[in-house]
Amino acid sequence: MRTLCFVSLLLTGLMAGTAHATYLECPANPSGTRVLPDNRYFDVTPKIVPADTETRVEVIPLFDHCRFKSGCSYELTYVPVDLRAERNGWVPDQKIEITPENGRYTFSRYFEGEQEHILYIEETCGDKRRALGTLHLFSLEKDLLPLRPFKGDFHMHSNRSDGVESPAYVAGACRRVGLDFMALTDHRKYAGSIEAQQAFSGVPIDLRIFPGEEVHPPDNPVHIVSFGANAGISELYQDEAAYRAEVAGVEKAMPALPEGVNRFQYASCLWAAGKIRERHGLSMFAHAYWFTDHHYYISEALRTHLFETQPFDALELISGFDWPGLNECDTNALQVARYQEERAKGSRIPVCGISDTHGIERSEAFGRYYTVCFSPSCEFQDLAESIKGLNSVAVEAVRGELPRAYGPFRLVKYALFLLREVFPQHDELCVEEGRLMLQYAAGDAAALERLRPMQGQTQRLYDHLWAPLR
Repeated sequence: MRTLCFVSLLLTGLMAGTAHATYLECPANPSGTRVLPDNRYFDVTPKIVPADTETRVEVIPLFDHCRFKSGCSYELTYVPVDLRAERNGWVPDQKIEITPENGRYTFSRYFEGEQEHILYIEETCGDKRRALGTLHLFSLEKDLLPLRPFKGDFHMHSNRSDGVESPAYVAGACRRVGLDFMALTDHRKYAGSIEAQQAFSGVPIDLRIFPGEEVHPPDNPVHIVSFGANAGISELYQDEAAYRAEVAGVEKAMPALPEGVNRFQYASCLWAAGKIRERHGLSMFAHAYWFTDHHYYISEALRTHLFETQPFDALELISGFDWPGLNECDTNALQVARYQEERAKGSRIPVCGISDTHGIERSEAFGRYYTVCFSPSCEFQDLAESIKGLNSVAVEAVRGELPRAYGPFRLVKYALFLLREVFPQHDELCVEEGRLMLQYAAGDAAALERLRPMQGQTQRLYDHLWAPLR
């Protein structure tokens, strides 16, 4: 059975008299994403196609109000968004008469380069002419085509530190809001993330729940996120004398540092990042420009040296600050500007987006600040290697509106397409699964059986949307 798929960014030049809902007029998922009408009305497969390859595409109207009718004529206008089409015979503004068969239209086209493609279909019945649908595809180069976009957040807190809800509740809410992977990162506590895992052990769900914690080594103001490590880090400095001895050893081996950089604090960062790697986790430099108590939380000298030496595996590029916080100091704008400046110098900086939620149901950031990781799978090793390999972007949608992606340009371009054309359907499928996870965590054993048929549904959606590898 075909999935009802695909969001459409409607062209502003549609024919006069044709009414279409705008993005903000469509119902929102808990994530804030919205499925637009043309992607409920039409099934287009595949939607993600290989670049520089001829691919067969099928367009199927799904309802009577948009189905192809006998006695009517149809025209297709094709537009490569980058206006890059040297080899596929594209003529600007050319309307091609098409002949649907058996209620569908099938065609083959050479999709040139890595770009978005728009199919604009018009219908003429007698003297009445209307825009039938505006459909979108994206062509990918060979390195990205085998990868899938997984949404994740791994900087969140439960009531095991300074959050509100229990670990199991946080996990269920993560799926409800459309995440594919998550980790609890309670302050100085690893156990809450394990509790979240154990709450759904053996339960047929697609959300991947990984261990984590937010690490705060003594006398080091830098907040460090440990994602996916197989053991806790905070427990290592419970014996403070041993911790200080180890950091002193790191400090002794360091060369001279730039003026203003606190040697102990920097050595402690090296120590923490190293311990996370020893435990096979990914370390992340958290909220580099967090503004608190009338100043940024670490010195500019230390921050600059961290950017220059990059002891961490990834940078928290987008942090989950609420609307009042962003108005006081737009931390994310500063972090993005600094990232761009460092990139211009030649730095390779893996990036992530996170919500830093301290209460799921009261947070403006939860489900609206996250990482999109382009990875072969949602297994931790694949996710971590993809992030470190610069195959991720950070996403923010303040108050659920105007979603923006940050990272390498080609990934941002692709991610913006996914935010319009794929993620709304993905997120819609996750809502009920997350709701049932919460019911199960609340003690409803019957939710277990209702979860079983949902397992694999987002993977089936992706299998439907992506062209098979050749």
